[in-house]
Amino acid sequence: MDAIDENRQTSLPATFNFRDVGGHLGHGDRPVRRGRLFRSDSLHRLTEQDRDAFAAIGIRTVIDLRRPSEVQRDGRVPAYQGLTYRNIHPEHADWTSTPHQEGASLARYLADRYADLAQTGTAGLAEAVGLIADSANAPTVVHCVAGKDRTGIVCALTLSVLGVDDTDITADYALSGEASARFSAWLATTSPTGPAVPAPFLASPAEAMQLFLDELREGYGSVEAYLRHAGVTDEQLAALRDHLLDEPTEA
Repeated sequence: MDAIDENRQTSLPATFNFRDVGGHLGHGDRPVRRGRLFRSDSLHRLTEQDRDAFAAIGIRTVIDLRRPSEVQRDGRVPAYQGLTYRNIHPEHADWTSTPHQEGASLARYLADRYADLAQTGTAGLAEAVGLIADSANAPTVVHCVAGKDRTGIVCALTLSVLGVDDTDITADYALSGEASARFSAWLATTSPTGPAVPAPFLASPAEAMQLFLDELREGYGSVEAYLRHAGVTDEQLAALRDHLLDEPTEA
């Protein structure tokens, strides 16, 4: 496995958006620990040839945020020995029921979809964050289909609880745009006659995540208050900080 690059991207041949969530500064200038929490696009493309690369990362737990129908359609991560797999679907409406109108703001459209998910998917989001908070599950990888929307929400909520600045949270979210470009190139090669992917499924403008966080705080007072509303306990929030924040870096 190649080293993680400056964008925390990890070389895993069967994925486009696998990267370490760690490295940002959180509460008290304590950095988010690397090698504990990863995010990814769908892991169903992993094969036995990818086993060694995946094992080298040390993943213990896979949190799959896709709908059960998506798992049935595409498959799941291989059942590697010692790997715990959890499929958690935060309930939310299918985006096709509210399509993006050409010319309208993509950031606004995405932020509205994320707000909808935060309202209807509270139980699933709380369960995912609760699993991440348990150090026994680490290293953990959380993924959906593209690794930018459902995964982006879970990672943004987690990083916010850790005290990471919004600028870093939104920049991390925006990195998925580069992954979408790689995915689009792969799709053009493997399915050249397939239908075009709608723009919202590929876009991840930083503004969308900032709008979502701003409006979530307006509604609940803070991200922590939202997560408590969703069902995350104070003990879980404390555990999240305890095992995902490292000691302050020396000046």
